[in-house]
Amino acid sequence: MSSQGFKPPNRFDRGVSTVLVGLSSNVILAVIKILTGIFGNSYALLADGIESTLDIFSSVVVLGGIKISSMPADENHPYGHGKAESLAAMSVSVILLMAGIGIAVKSTLEIMQPHHTPAFFTLIVLVLVIIIKEILFKLLYSVGKSVNSLSLTAEAWHHRSDALTSVAAFIGISVAIIGGKGYESADDWAALAASGIIIFNGINMLKHAVQEIMDYAPNPETEETIRSIAGRVAGVAAIEKCRVRKSGLSLFVDIHVEVNGDMQVHKAHGIAHEVKDALIKSSLGIADVLVHIEPARHP
Repeated sequence: MSSQGFKPPNRFDRGVSTVLVGLSSNVILAVIKILTGIFGNSYALLADGIESTLDIFSSVVVLGGIKISSMPADENHPYGHGKAESLAAMSVSVILLMAGIGIAVKSTLEIMQPHHTPAFFTLIVLVLVIIIKEILFKLLYSVGKSVNSLSLTAEAWHHRSDALTSVAAFIGISVAIIGGKGYESADDWAALAASGIIIFNGINMLKHAVQEIMDYAPNPETEETIRSIAGRVAGVAAIEKCRVRKSGLSLFVDIHVEVNGDMQVHKAHGIAHEVKDALIKSSLGIADVLVHIEPARHP
């Protein structure tokens, strides 16, 4: 038994509004960092600004992925459009990797070229950027976990990567200013270190996005919770099989429920409906449940 045309819950709206907050913040911060990097002679800050510009594009990708994944099932997509959210997360991961590699290459070239000492006011800008980015990370990460969104979580780590890039830039610029002549390249070394952090996070996010597209099983605790909820339904003797996969912000469950083998068909059918309703009403974000009834091996 299965249901079609389910309506996405309010968590989609929450995810969209959170992405919009990050998007508007990225626009403002990108402009500030690029201008400060140019006039303050800091390549680390300029690289940070370029990475924030890519953040704008990634936020748009995440926003599109969430909106598409919230579309109801149709004739051509009987399981909905949830995989769009996983594709968005994959796109953000690739953007991070490209940004990290680009910054690493440019930083290496800058280290080998004469460099001016960055201006002191660049440090003030970086402190503000770090604070704002860390706030955005906590906001998106919290919402991403609560609505079970991989793309939102990836976007949150994108903000954390930006904050770490800014921390590296702050350290590098501080060393260049305090050390004076001969330490000018500390700013570029900081940008190079930050690129390593960005690349690492990009690879980690890409791995999770690929796993989700390949219907990688959720954590064992989720399956145990599903088994527990279904097992508490009156008339259920045991739970045999339970398969769970994630699509977008929702879970899809295939479960084999054992009931008394002498039970009438219509009563067993009613128990299947109760199992399905109990799971969909839970806080796990389950969109659809396919229940298979089997005779109990030990009535």
